[in-house]
Amino acid sequence: MQIYSAPIRDMQFVAHELHTDDGFGGLPAFAEITPDLVEAVLTEGAKICEGVLLPLNRSGDEEGCTLENGAVRTPAGFIDAWRQFADGGWNALVLPTQWGGQGLPESVGKLVEEMICATNVSFSLYPGLTNGAIAAIDAYASEELKQAYLPKMVAGEWSGTMCLTEPHCGTDLGLLRTRAEPLTDGSYAVSGAKIFISAGDQDLTGNIVHLVLARLPDAPKGVKGISLFLVPKLLPDDAGNPSIRNGATCTAIEHKMGIKASATCQMLFEDAKGWLVGQPHRGLEAMFTMMNAERVGVGIQGLGIGEAAYQSAVWYAKDRLQGRSLSGVKHPDKPADPIIVHPDVRRMLLTMRAWNEGCRAIAGWVARALDAEKHGVDAEQRARAAGFVALMTPVVKALFTDLGLESASLAVQVYGGHGFIRESGVEQYMRDARIAMLYEGTNGIQALDLVGRKLPADMGRNLRGLFHPISAFIEDNAGDEALAPTITGLKRAFEALQGATAMIAERGLRDPEEAGAAATDYLRLMGLVAMAYCFAKSVKVAQAQLAAGTGEVGFYTAKIATARFFFDRLLPQATAAFLAIKAGKASIMAFDEAAF
Repeated sequence: MQIYSAPIRDMQFVAHELHTDDGFGGLPAFAEITPDLVEAVLTEGAKICEGVLLPLNRSGDEEGCTLENGAVRTPAGFIDAWRQFADGGWNALVLPTQWGGQGLPESVGKLVEEMICATNVSFSLYPGLTNGAIAAIDAYASEELKQAYLPKMVAGEWSGTMCLTEPHCGTDLGLLRTRAEPLTDGSYAVSGAKIFISAGDQDLTGNIVHLVLARLPDAPKGVKGISLFLVPKLLPDDAGNPSIRNGATCTAIEHKMGIKASATCQMLFEDAKGWLVGQPHRGLEAMFTMMNAERVGVGIQGLGIGEAAYQSAVWYAKDRLQGRSLSGVKHPDKPADPIIVHPDVRRMLLTMRAWNEGCRAIAGWVARALDAEKHGVDAEQRARAAGFVALMTPVVKALFTDLGLESASLAVQVYGGHGFIRESGVEQYMRDARIAMLYEGTNGIQALDLVGRKLPADMGRNLRGLFHPISAFIEDNAGDEALAPTITGLKRAFEALQGATAMIAERGLRDPEEAGAAATDYLRLMGLVAMAYCFAKSVKVAQAQLAAGTGEVGFYTAKIATARFFFDRLLPQATAAFLAIKAGKASIMAFDEAAF
């Protein structure tokens, strides 16, 4: 069964207790965002996610999207769900008030986003892509385009897409062929084929605003010759209503492994009327405003699926009777004990739980930095936040999605043979989770971005946002006997990360392939260390709460127990990652290509 109840208490812990010392708080822009308000938002968000989106998850997967007479139809129930979702303002939670949004902080919005992804990741793509498009338009488009499109998009009446990929052109956008010819009225005629376009067409909104990468006639070769264009599905008539069909058509829906209720389209642009967004030949700069926001969002997809998979597996482990406990019968009144008594089942459940809590803690930290980057009290705070976001974005995208798939796979394993059967519901999580490791830049590309761009940027300054607080925490708590096992584990992993960073910097200068060979292991190592730091802080907070006798003994005791499992059974992966990095590229690159 697909079981989900929003983990609101843990979300509150992350929002209000864990990161109070990160230097990203105290933002005047959010002075009115009280814990009570956050609780109300999370509670109401849980209602629509659990009550409206979750019931459509499996049915949407079974039915999928269809292309009929050139128009895409979403599964039954999606139109009504979108109406409820948009009418409630859930699509506009963190969007600017200037355009009709609610203007809540990302640190709240990402928590609700996790709920949406946990209950229906296919549905999450419709508002997710729209919000990314809004960010790009708001940052780079002309005032005229903003006024014409943003209010409708923020209201949920219109949606947005991101059109990058072409049949011959994925990561290497320098190969892009779509063309844009200038017209006499200042607009452009955009022509070309795009594939893998999420929400490229659908019946949820009255119009779709495509952001399309294309080349102008005088464009230089490569990525420096790419511009960005706003191309609506429908053009306005004389009365200003979107009723004139533009030359933007869905020609096919991709047949996919998962996220089948999300319309992933092949799009054909034939002299489609569009308008330039930003400066000519600088489309990637504008598009990456959208892309970077989407990469954090994709990471949240991995976390959401991981949480849903965990809860479904826990339900089954408590319900499924099979065998007896190795230490003696635990339920003599039943023909067998529930499988949750078995050590290996508990290992799987605790692995999922620890990954979810660790990712949620990192996500909360990064979300607070996203808020400070935009609304910081001074330039120093904004710059520090921007550096931390830049560093952690590839980690969030790749680590969270890797672990989301792992959790989904473990859920199938907990269910045994029943997990492989569609009726159980958990096999969908595994199929849905797989795409998150691919789109918005594969996880290998995220790792290359981390070691190739984010580490050397500004002479390594971005690392300070992660390294300095970890170092200070270790030093400040070195004498705390209650935290000793936690500090020891964190220190050992942090030293491995420091050593690996120096190693990659030194080797990478001599040979870029050395950095490339280390990239994926380095990203995992950095993610594990960031997670260890968050768990160490969690233990300190929980111990203080228990010592103060403030109640919620069960919650804080479980927090400490989860952290203990993480340090005992999962953090040792950091040592393996360091040893793999230390081994270098030799065994990878020396293998004869003909022998593959």
